[in-house]
Amino acid sequence: MASLKDLRNRITSVKATQKITKAMQMVAAAKLRRAQNAAENGRPYAEKMARVLGNLAGNLIGGVGAPRLLSGTGKDQVHLLVVCTGDRGLAGAFNSSIARLARDHANRLMTEGKTVKIMTVGKKGLDILRRQFRDQIIASRDIRGNKPVDYPFAAEIADDILARFEAGEFDVATLFYSEFRSVISQIPTAQKLIPAELPQAEAATAAGSDAAMEFEPNEETILETLLPKNLTVQVFRALLENAASEQGARMSAMDSATRNAGEMIKKQTLVYNRTRQAMITKELIEIISGAEAL
Repeated sequence: MASLKDLRNRITSVKATQKITKAMQMVAAAKLRRAQNAAENGRPYAEKMARVLGNLAGNLIGGVGAPRLLSGTGKDQVHLLVVCTGDRGLAGAFNSSIARLARDHANRLMTEGKTVKIMTVGKKGLDILRRQFRDQIIASRDIRGNKPVDYPFAAEIADDILARFEAGEFDVATLFYSEFRSVISQIPTAQKLIPAELPQAEAATAAGSDAAMEFEPNEETILETLLPKNLTVQVFRALLENAASEQGARMSAMDSATRNAGEMIKKQTLVYNRTRQAMITKELIEIISGAEAL
């Protein structure tokens, strides 16, 4: 049985930990509001960009004159996985869920005989994935020097992806991040960047069948300009979603840790009181027994 001093030390240690987790919860809650606003404000622009590109690309998808960012290289052999995570832990399953989705995708591609290359954005993703895919990781970036995340940082990542694509290093690029839904719900998401996935293209084509639309300059020229910008916008949106998801996951994890610490303090205090009562009772019995012996 632990001594009273050991029990007191345990209670003091758990109380100190509880103060830390409570403070981290409050900090995450304060950061979450800004990150959530940024993520929600970025969604309409990214979605509108996709609709505009869908209208432009509706008649070009699969065509001979389609830009390479839209049609791809025509091959499906080399895949680049861009995995966006955080640089810090203590955020529940936020980092591991994104890395797990990317790992499963990479394993499936490698089983099919494809070549996989990985680019990580965030230290935690690098730490998790290099245990299994050390040879496949070709680039990594930290976010610590770019907080809060901004558009120029996303542009640097997008420019790196575009440069590698133009150099013929890969055929397909897929972006992995966590979409923010609420404090307790963050959805790991995989989004194909190259060739660009434009879900509105079919709807736009159908809608355009009854309406004559003319573009000046032509669709190919406009797409050559907009598709690289769309790549940057999608990367920026992913970083904003990740920032909100990370703070939401950390807030939830620290709230659970704080409540668990409170339960542990109650249990340890109960054990301490029972042990102390037992020791006092034992001492009283010894005193009474000694008095009777006299």
